[in-house]
Amino acid sequence: MKIKSLLLTLLLVVSLAVNATSPKYVFYFIGDGMGMGHIMAAQSYNREVLKNNQPILMMQFPVASMVTTYSASSRVTDSAAAGTALSTGYKTNNGMLGVTPDSVPVTSVARYLKDAGWGIGVITTVAPDDATPGAFYAHQPNRSMAYEIDKEMAASGYEFVAGSKLKGTKDKAGNPTDIYSHFAQNNVAIVKGIDALKDVDSRRVVLLNKDSLDSNVGYTIDSIEGALTLPAMTQACLDHLTKHSPDQFFMMVEGGNIDYAGHSNDGGAVVKEILNFNDAIKIAYDFYLAHPDETLIVVTADHNTGGMSVRFGDISLVDCQRMSKDRFAGYTKSLLNSRRIYTWEDMKAELSNRFGFWNKIKISKEQEAKLVEKFENTFKLRNSADQKTLYNSFNEFAVEVFDIINAKTGFGWIATGHTGDPVPLFAIGRGAYEFMGVHDNTEIPKIIKSITLGE
Repeated sequence: MKIKSLLLTLLLVVSLAVNATSPKYVFYFIGDGMGMGHIMAAQSYNREVLKNNQPILMMQFPVASMVTTYSASSRVTDSAAAGTALSTGYKTNNGMLGVTPDSVPVTSVARYLKDAGWGIGVITTVAPDDATPGAFYAHQPNRSMAYEIDKEMAASGYEFVAGSKLKGTKDKAGNPTDIYSHFAQNNVAIVKGIDALKDVDSRRVVLLNKDSLDSNVGYTIDSIEGALTLPAMTQACLDHLTKHSPDQFFMMVEGGNIDYAGHSNDGGAVVKEILNFNDAIKIAYDFYLAHPDETLIVVTADHNTGGMSVRFGDISLVDCQRMSKDRFAGYTKSLLNSRRIYTWEDMKAELSNRFGFWNKIKISKEQEAKLVEKFENTFKLRNSADQKTLYNSFNEFAVEVFDIINAKTGFGWIATGHTGDPVPLFAIGRGAYEFMGVHDNTEIPKIIKSITLGE
């Protein structure tokens, strides 16, 4: 009897010790496509242009390590397989979401925590039913099954989800689906724009961009009026969870536009997106300073997009860029679709205004001659060979313009797709030192689960 009593006492002591050392608040930041080259580009700008003596916030965290990213089907992962690994701890094939290669559903760390009574927030700068956010609640054999993914989002019970738009509102033929009824049946309020949140008192909220048809909320560098931003969504999610689940919550925060800019080989946009991502991390860090013994922040990436590198150049010229490559591509396409006669002198004025060509970015005679050649091919002869990437296509004139910008600012690229390089991991707070050393991406959610639930 005494032995049994002693054992029960020991179990109670162990249980109390686990609870005493477990974080109550977990922030899981995922920079989509964010390799170390992307971070160093932002840090170079931070040091040389912004004149900050301290590195960007994630680089100040006491734990810094690296993560391997290969999928079950390839040494180069896609976001669905990487998201599944980062959320569930299981490898799967590229394109598959929340399931093993043989389509068996696997459980995300967010789901485990939700079932244990935690509040859950999932936010992103891309669509909330895209691959990375979807991996935290969905189980589908193909990441393109937006309607089915949205149904799982509606049924998840998660308190706060945010992103650009729901992709499952229309079928492949463009006809409306009944997806909104699934959210209504699950008492989920769908809100457009940050300002509209003040009129909603629902425990469950899906926040979307206001009047947007885009697959992301818009690039930071484009300064789109009224668009959602990652820091604003992070603060809104934090406010919501501290109201509805103040004792314990988990937030996954994805900087999805880093990946978009990487696919476009747009170095200036990458820099501004990572600084924007850093601002979102600062919100979590301020919360950590108020709750240092109860908070864990983990920052990593799902894969490297583009293989970005930092080379010789003048990084201050990033501030001459007033438009993303994607938006510039849209602008040039609108010119091609119009009947207006567009001259080289017209375009030269646009390049000067939007990118600082000739006045701040010096353009040689040889470079101008090549620009004129690409301009003629694109706008007059209309025989431009497009550069196709995952999310966009760019005529040869737009490609030439941004090749010059990258060369002048000192950004190099090896691809417009993903690479198999390892990605960084940074951590601070309760349990952070469990992330020391080189890890595979499948280990990260297992560590989070272990230090929060003791499993």
